[in-house]
Amino acid sequence: MKSSGGDVELCGLVARLNQRLDSHVRRVADRLGITSSQTIALRELSEAMTLTELAERMSCEASNAGYVIDRMAEQGLVTREPHPGDRRRKLLELTAAGQRCRRNVLTALAQQAPVDTLDAAEQDALKTLLRKATGG
Repeated sequence: MKSSGGDVELCGLVARLNQRLDSHVRRVADRLGITSSQTIALRELSEAMTLTELAERMSCEASNAGYVIDRMAEQGLVTREPHPGDRRRKLLELTAAGQRCRRNVLTALAQQAPVDTLDAAEQDALKTLLRKATGG
């Protein structure tokens, strides 16, 4: 049986970890001269995807992701290409400059990350538990 105290503590710990991760993303974004939202978009754009797919991965509304992508397109980091299966939709793809920026983002995010206090096995266990808890 779960205790309500355990659930409260768990929620608090997850919230604190989320705050630490958000702060880490902001520091990385500031260091690279991009926004936090662009940092998250670059982290998630591992392959071509639609704006709806990106918004889901970023945990935001498609209109917010669209604003981020508009700025990134202006900076030459991303293009919108016709979707091969549906001409009404567009696929987002990183340009060469966007791919370089993404590599920089991934490298910077991996440095001094809040979960660095955990060893590899603990990080794997945490990922497994978080996937289970989030349905992903």
